[in-house]
Formats: sequence, C-alpha cells, structure tokens
Amino acid sequence: MINRQLVPEVQSIQTIEFLSSKRMDLGPNCKLFWMNEVPDETAKVELYFRAGAIHASKKGLASIMNGFLLSGTATKSSTQIQNELNNLGAFYESNAGIEYSVISIYSLKENMNAILRIFQDAINNSIFDENELEELIADRKQKFKVNNEKVSTKAQRLFQTKLFDGTAYAAIVEEEDFEKITSTDLKSFYEEAYINGLYKIVVCGAFEEESIVEMSTILKGWASNEAIKFEANFANLAGNFHDDKKNALQTAIRIGRTLFNKNHNDYIDFQILNTILGDYFGSRLMTNIREDKGYTYGIGSMVIETNASGYFLIATEVGNEVKDAAIDEIKFEIERLKNELVPEEELNLVKNYMLGQLLKSVDGAYAMLDLDVNLDNYQLDSSYLDKVIDGIKKFTPARLQELAKKYLDWNKFTVVTAG
Repeated sequence: MINRQLVPEVQSIQTIEFLSSKRMDLGPNCKLFWMNEVPDETAKVELYFRAGAIHASKKGLASIMNGFLLSGTATKSSTQIQNELNNLGAFYESNAGIEYSVISIYSLKENMNAILRIFQDAINNSIFDENELEELIADRKQKFKVNNEKVSTKAQRLFQTKLFDGTAYAAIVEEEDFEKITSTDLKSFYEEAYINGLYKIVVCGAFEEESIVEMSTILKGWASNEAIKFEANFANLAGNFHDDKKNALQTAIRIGRTLFNKNHNDYIDFQILNTILGDYFGSRLMTNIREDKGYTYGIGSMVIETNASGYFLIATEVGNEVKDAAIDEIKFEIERLKNELVPEEELNLVKNYMLGQLLKSVDGAYAMLDLDVNLDNYQLDSSYLDKVIDGIKKFTPARLQELAKKYLDWNKFTVVTAG
C-alpha cells in the first residue's frame, strides 16, 4: 500500500525521450513529416506554401489569395465545397503570414484523404469569380478598418516598419492597397505560390503507410519548383516612434530589437534571461508593472523567430497617463539585469519553470511533431533538447548579467507607442 504521508522524491530532468517524425521527399524542395504515434482516430495535416507576404508582388495580395482558395470551381460553388467538407467532419484554418501561408486541416483519419481531394479539386480548378473577389475584398477592407482603430494594431504595424527597416518584411498594408488587387494578380500569384509552391507537409495521425503514400500522390503535384528563400540581414531602426490616435484611452507599447533564432550560440541562454525579465507570470516586468504599479493587466517579453533571423519584443497596453512611467519602469528592470546579479533563488525558480515548459512542449504526438518540424527549420534534431536541458542547468547569474550587457542596450532598441 502507498504511504501517502511520504512526499514523492523530486527527480531532476536529465534527458527527454523524443520521438522523431518519419520523413518523405516529394521533390527536391518539398518534404513530408509524419508522426503516427497517435492513440485515437484524430488527425491533422498542415500544408505550407511559398505564399507569404514577402513573396507577393502587391501588398495585401498574399492575404486575399489565401482567403480565396476555396472560392469555387466551374462545377461547385464555395458553399457546395464547404458543405462537402462539413459532411466529412473537416475543420480547417487558413492563414497567410509574412514568410509563408499555411492551411491546417483537422478530421478523423479515415476521412483525411477524401478531404484532401476536395482541397485538391477546389484549388486546382478555382475560377477566380469576380463577384467572390469583390465580396472578399470588401470584407477584408472592413476588418482592416476595425482592426486599425485598435492601438495594439497601430503599434504593431509601426513596430514592424521600424524593426524590418529597408526589407520586404517592413511592408504594411494600407486601405487603398485592397483596391489595387485584380483577378489577374491572383491568378499569377496562385500559379507561383500554390500550384507550384508547396514546400512542407506536416501529418499527425495513426495512418497506415499506404494512406501516406496516397496522400503524397494527392499533394505532390503542388511541390515547389524552387527553394524557398528568407531574409536574414535585419537591422532595426533604433529610437522613439509614436502613432497618435485621438480619444484613445490606452497607449500600446512595443519595445524591441533585431536578435537571432535557435542557430545562434546565445539563443538558449538568452531565453533564460528573457523568462526572468518578462516571459512568465512571476517575471520582473509582471511583478513591477502589473502587480506593484498597477499600470497594466498584462505585460510580456518574448523572442520571436523568423526562418533566418529573429527579434526580441516587449509588449503591453497601459493607460495614457502612465505611458511614460511604464516605459521608465521597463527601462529600470532592464538596467537592473545589467547592474545586479540575479539571486540564485529566483534563477532556480525560473530554471525549474523552464524545464517544466520543455516537458510540456513534448507532451503527446501533436506537440512532439510541432517541435520536431520547428527544429528542422533550423537544421537541428532532437539532440538540441539535451543541449537546452544542459544549458538551463549550467546557467549562472554572471552569465545572465553578461548577456544583459551585450543585448539589452536601451540605445539600440526600437521604442514604439500608439495612443
């Protein structure tokens, strides 16, 4: 019988038992990842296309094209296509980002290939109906107007232009850009980015191998005819920038700088610094600016990766009257990290938190596959997880201070406010 009065022994994490995905090449520039260790009948397929905003000839074109994919064929309306998908229990999401677009499809595994054939027909045989295009553009314009009234959107847009200054990543859509998009633009981008632009397929589900072979047969016709390229040479424009919005009750704050991704030697260690500063609920920014000062409901810092680079970001919204005070407190917490050694007790708490989050990131086949694909983006494998564990355990207050002095120079930050 278990003695419930005895506290279980705490075990430190030494390594993670990681299941890598199976992989298949559908061409020189298209790879399929498959994880089949799923204990139920659910399945997910994600299709990554070379169809992000940086690959489009006009601003807004990538987003419009992504929303137009299931707009109808010569024999089926968009409503009929949606009804066919609904009858098979399919749920899908479609999103166009800066670097790529992705279609995520969820269903029972037994229906997945039938669902993919519906997508195949709808995309291959789209007729680019002018009425559908007008309706979609009108809908996107309205959403743009609504979102652009938000100070958080204004701040993020301005931050993007300064962070990626001088590159295609800095382009932001304006309302008039929607009117410049034609069906001819769509057809051209569709041929380049979708019909010949599939570069990654991610499959999670307990499929038999013959089902994966059938799936690859359905999808390989879209395999990219060229390697996808991403920008690596970013240099943020440092300084203070403001977007004024009359009658706003709050001010959105975005502070950051160009940084790096997992391929950089300082990435793991900087993530520990970032967690202490603002990446968990007990962080210094949350403790100071939310709990002590009451300036905001939430504030956080993060390291965001692009495929060939990355950046550091602090984000929050505060009352207009405390905007300057909030920025002063953010700067104060950054300077503390540079001038004072972090107490061992605080550092150990964050180390344990990060190790727990690492375990969470590999909890189940879906999470494990997401991490596996992410590591592959940077030519890394599961051995990287052991490197993370080792790096967290060996991290010291002196190393944190060294990184803070190296990367948290306030004069190199882009500081954006909107409100």
